[in-house]
Order: sequence, then C-alpha cells, then structure tokens
Amino acid sequence: SVLLGNRFDFDPESIAWRRVTDTNDRALREIITGLGGKENGVPRRTGYDIAVASEFMAVLGLADGLKDMRARLGRVILGYRPDGSAITAEDVRAAGAATVVMKETIKPTLMQTIEGTPCFVHAGPFANIAHGNSSIVADRIAVRLGDYVVTEAGFGADIGAEKFFNIKCRASGLEPSAALLVCTVRALKSHSGRFKIVPGKALPKALLEEDLQSLAEGMSNLEKQIENVRAHGLPVVVAINRFPTDTDAEHRAIQKAALAAGASGCEVSDVFTKGGEGGLAIARAIEKACDEGADFRHLYPLDAPVREKIETIAVRMYGADGVDYSEAAQGDIDRYEALGYGKLPICMAKTHLSLSHDASLKGRPTGFRLPVREVRLAAGAGFLYPLCGTMRTMPGLGSKPALEHVDLDADGNVVGLF
Repeated sequence: SVLLGNRFDFDPESIAWRRVTDTNDRALREIITGLGGKENGVPRRTGYDIAVASEFMAVLGLADGLKDMRARLGRVILGYRPDGSAITAEDVRAAGAATVVMKETIKPTLMQTIEGTPCFVHAGPFANIAHGNSSIVADRIAVRLGDYVVTEAGFGADIGAEKFFNIKCRASGLEPSAALLVCTVRALKSHSGRFKIVPGKALPKALLEEDLQSLAEGMSNLEKQIENVRAHGLPVVVAINRFPTDTDAEHRAIQKAALAAGASGCEVSDVFTKGGEGGLAIARAIEKACDEGADFRHLYPLDAPVREKIETIAVRMYGADGVDYSEAAQGDIDRYEALGYGKLPICMAKTHLSLSHDASLKGRPTGFRLPVREVRLAAGAGFLYPLCGTMRTMPGLGSKPALEHVDLDADGNVVGLF
C-alpha cells in the first residue's frame, strides 16, 4: 500500500505493525526492510517479535467468540497518518481476511490427562511479554461443564496473576473464587540469591541439599506473592510441588511461612508421582478456600491516568519505590492518551525471574525504581504494554542452545529433545 500509491496515507516512519516468527532470533529485533530498489518496497526500520508476543495471540486469548475476534482484529493499529491519527486493520480492509485466517484457532483443543479427565489447551501468550493466560473461550466452556475450573496464569503471581485479575477478568466478566499459588523448594532457595543458576546447565548440587537457611531467605518472595494475590481480595492456597530432593523439614518451613503470610492453606503436591491421588489434599484446601468467599477487586480503576496505573502496579505488586520513564515512553503515553486509549488496562512486559525489572534481584527486592523505556499499544487486544528494563519481545538464543543436543541415533531415532 505504501509503495503503490499509499492510498491509506501511512506515514512510513510510524508503521507500528511488526512481523512475528516462532523462533528466537535476536538479529531480527531491529531491522531495515525494503532495501534493494523500489520494487522491494519502501526502506524503513522495523523488527520482529516472537509469535507469543503477537497482538493476534493476545486477541485469541481475550476474544469471547468469532464476532468479538473480528471486532478486535479490526481495531488493531497498523500505523499512523502524518496528522497522527491511527490507521487500523479495519481501515485497510484487512480485518475480515485476518479473521478468516484465525477462524479455526478460536476452537480450544480438548486434551485428555493420563487419568482420563478433560483439559482444554488454548492460546499461548507468555506472561512476561504478553498477558500470559489461557483463553476466555476455554474458560467459558469449562465453567459450563465442571463444578470447579482451574485456569492457568503464567510465571509468578506478580505478572501472570496480576494480568489475569486486571486484564482477563475485565474482558471475560468472570471472577475467581480463590487462587492457587504453586511453588517449589528449589525455586524458593534460589530466591535467597546464594545460587548461580544458568539456563541449559545442571542445577548446583548445593541447591538440591537440605538448606533451611537459604529457604528462609528466599521465602520473602513467596510471602510477597501471597500478598499480591490477597490485594485482589481472594483467599490463597499454596501448593508445594514435591521434588525427590525435598525434605519434610523444608516442606514444614514453607507451610509455616505461607500460613503466617495469610494463605488459607498450604499442601504438598504429589501429582507428578501419584496422579490425582497426590493432589487430593490440595483439592480439599481449594474447596475450603472457595467456600470462604471472596471479595474480588481490581488493582486500579481503568479511568485512572496511564502513569498512575503503571505506578500502582510497580509499587504495589513489585515493591518499587516509583517509576522512571524514558523520553520515548513519555511521548508514547501522551500520544495514546490523546488518541483516546488512556482507559485501557496495563500489561507490563518485564522479567519473570524477579519481582523487579532486574533478573539478578532475588527474593523481595526493595529500594529500586522501575525503568520504562517504551510503551506500546495493543488496541485490538485492549491493553497498553510498557517495556521495562531490558525486556525484549524477541528473545535470543543462549551460547549453548538446546539444538546442540538434538541428533539422530544409529537407528534413525531422534535423541536429545528432552
């Protein structure tokens, strides 16, 4: 369109739509397209995102049906005119075709667990770079079919659960009765900051030995996550996923700390080794928590200024002293508010490895300010998403990617995938 007459009046420098791929490739974060002459398009700076960060993935997760999906895809902003007004997929007559491409994806995948119980698997937005929850469509089907529905919110409660409460629940109109917070002994020990954990490498042996001191130091993270959920008016049940290297003393320490922090219950999960039988204690605790009753509430009102909503999340959920905005982020917020998008919820993009923006800050960090370098708009999905710290929407591979271990054996069988 821009090359062949630009009939929709795009400002080439303000095209907002980014391509996506389902492969980690840091070289695609910032690129220049359209090189090589007029036939190849108009040269401009752009970039790729990972597929799970695509606005289409968020639309899939938040739409309540095909009609709503069609409307949301139509609201996706592709770019801006020289006068600053937005150009949407509806404006360029692409929303209908996009909906046709996405039509079959609206149907949740019905899976069967190893014990024969039904499970919906649907949508895949990561919680650190998107809203991080399974689909509204799957939830609505499930609540019609079962007495209890357990729906996943990804990563820590500071991001996955917060976005569930303040983005997904607003979009669906559904309200939770209780929250199940999952933890492990090894994860809480790592939040002591005493262990160096490198992706792709074996865990430190010391992490797998009983260490009540490290566990106690890392427990502050669990306590803060319980606090974060309770701030939304819900009873919290903590599940400890048992690993073979855990000790009973470590489990007792977690249970004591969780209950002291305000959890309604804390039980050990043996589902991995015993199946459903190993989760009976947790199921009973959840049932009891649901019977307590909830006073569900959102963290912030939608009509609050954008900066106030961002700062509320940073201070109350992460424990930051405040927020520092780059000049670019300040301009982004001003533009979106001027265009009428200031009343959207906030979808923070930040590391999942810390309550803060800095993955090296473990436990319950204090004395930090949250840096926001850019704010993007997902008008179709229906949220604004600030990029915090060095968070990227296109990951890169490490120095030793998993592909190094994948091969064929002498019989032609694939090895090294797990």
